[in-house]
Amino acid sequence: MDSVNWGLIMPLLILQALLAIIGLISLAKAEHTRGPKWLWLIIIIFGNILGSIVYFTVGRKDF
Repeated sequence: MDSVNWGLIMPLLILQALLAIIGLISLAKAEHTRGPKWLWLIIIIFGNILGSIVYFTVGRKDF
């Protein structure tokens, strides 16, 4: 296997971690969500970048 180009991969890993952390903080502070919180927790953690994006677009209820 050839050498990995970390210059391309590292920004994606940082973005993924940042979105997951912000999503988990938002989930912890949210009083209401569309669906159970435990399910959104699993989606954010195991859904990588898309899990956090789906939570922010579908899961949050803004009152």
